[in-house]
Amino acid sequence: WDNADFSRGVGTTYYQEFLTLDTAKPPFVRDVEAKIRRYLKSSYSAAWTLKITWEKAPAYTARTDTRRTNTYQAVLTTDGFRSYILMLYQEGGMGWDYTRLAATNVLIGYT
Repeated sequence: WDNADFSRGVGTTYYQEFLTLDTAKPPFVRDVEAKIRRYLKSSYSAAWTLKITWEKAPAYTARTDTRRTNTYQAVLTTDGFRSYILMLYQEGGMGWDYTRLAATNVLIGYT
């Protein structure tokens, strides 16, 4: 993702950690496990999961436009041996005006 800019008081970042090694797994963690099993066709049981949400995040620099925001999540999870990341975007994809960003080679995701 590109740089988000929260300096104008627009947007919020949340996080939630799930330690599930010796506890019952909440529905969110079971959903993450199911996605990994389905997408990667492998068995997976999470020991730890971190969900980070950027809500209504404006692009850097926010002084140019705070109306076009994005909401997206990164979910990091591990079973202690393998680690995965799920990147989830608001319906409709990236809402920032990519023609106004400093970089011109814009991609959603990671490489």
